[in-house]
Amino acid sequence: MAWGRRRAVVRPGEPSGSVSASPRPAQPPPPCGGMPRAAAAAAAYVLGVDVGSLTLRCHVYDKTAAVRGASSKKVETLHPHLGWVELDPEVLWTQVTDVIKEAVQAAGLQMNQIAGLGISTQRGTFITWNKKTGKPFHNFISWQDQRAAELVNSWNRSLILKAIHVISTMIYFLTWSDRYLAASSLTFTTQHVSLRLSWVLQNISEVQEAANENNCCFGTIDTWLLYKLTKGSVYATDYSNASSTGVFEPFQMCWSSVLSKLFSIPMSIYPPVEDTNHSFGSVDAEIFGVPIPIMALVADQQAAMFGECCFHAGDVKLTMGTGIFWDVNTGNHLHTPRAGLYPLVGWKIGKEVVFLAEGNASDAGSPIKWANELDLFTSVDETSRMARSVVDSEGVCFVPSFSGLQVLVPCPSRWYLRASVISEHLKTLMNVSSKKTCEVPVNDPYACASFMGLKPSTTRNHLIRAILESIAFRSMRRVTVYKRTLL
Repeated sequence: MAWGRRRAVVRPGEPSGSVSASPRPAQPPPPCGGMPRAAAAAAAYVLGVDVGSLTLRCHVYDKTAAVRGASSKKVETLHPHLGWVELDPEVLWTQVTDVIKEAVQAAGLQMNQIAGLGISTQRGTFITWNKKTGKPFHNFISWQDQRAAELVNSWNRSLILKAIHVISTMIYFLTWSDRYLAASSLTFTTQHVSLRLSWVLQNISEVQEAANENNCCFGTIDTWLLYKLTKGSVYATDYSNASSTGVFEPFQMCWSSVLSKLFSIPMSIYPPVEDTNHSFGSVDAEIFGVPIPIMALVADQQAAMFGECCFHAGDVKLTMGTGIFWDVNTGNHLHTPRAGLYPLVGWKIGKEVVFLAEGNASDAGSPIKWANELDLFTSVDETSRMARSVVDSEGVCFVPSFSGLQVLVPCPSRWYLRASVISEHLKTLMNVSSKKTCEVPVNDPYACASFMGLKPSTTRNHLIRAILESIAFRSMRRVTVYKRTLL
């Protein structure tokens, strides 16, 4: 039960316990100082940069996909106010350039031996900056940030959203288009970029003024890194990152003009959206001494799906990092949001578009980190021994809600969902109150983490077991939802 970042992949027909993990790094080759220049130039290596929520990594891969060198740093987060989570853009930029240099050095290579660079980033963490000067208006606002919680709750209770539900239900009844079925159950969370970006426009006058003057750039971490690496010459994102913002229309594969008008977000601030494997230009030669082609941008969970070869419809990936993310490959079929599962673009390569259905819980690795900072243990390797040293948690339960609470609840079937959605909204039109016929996910941004069932006999071993069990229970909940809604 020791904690570690590990990706589990399950495919139909395979044993449920089969798990694949990234290979151990191979021993780095000897430095190329004694190699002829032609031989050094002929060698081709690829850099993979991964900006996670807790750790920033860079790996150097050779032609056989073996890891030849690596470097990592802890992502430094800021908490200027209660519930706010930010990243300093200049600190992040320095860390990114440092890990790239260190990884190449660890591989015993020179920068002119790097054939290309791919970037994977945490999703939903964004920044805005001045289009003319490139200067950020504020720090990165993390996907874990809760500053827009009141705005989210206000919109979810609003008459406007209820009207959207009713109108979409009526149009769906006439057209049977899944696009309107999705709109009929639309809700917002603090993880969506949409309302956090709306908060920025409402509360930072400098951003609103720049947006009005068409002098504001918006971007998630991938877009901003691309902009910095190319010294402002390339401004873009890819479909996987765009679809994870909550202001992208996956049915039409473009930024949502409806949601943008709803939240008073100018369409001019969004970056162009390109294929995942698009040629995004090259790193400016002044940064690393040579230009390095930027060959791909991809969101981290979609990158995990691709990296674990989940290429076929029905393939499933469970990632436990800062949060828990359960992704199902739905092929070219766009999953209609229900039971807490929402649709995403997995990747777009040429004409091929792969969609995913995803469910998530914000806190998995963060409770482990928190427990470590409280000195409940000194090393994650100890957690397994501590949990197994007791028969059970002695009735102690842990609710991992450092970033609010997301609860997935099963929904019986697609057709039952359609019927219940229509029924409920018709009752709303007629002002008839009744018990809901279809359970929906509960999202409470104000929910706090807590221990329950503490006793005088409770030890730190019981606490650690309860924390680990909470992660297992949440993961199992996603398995249950997946089986009942997608199979």
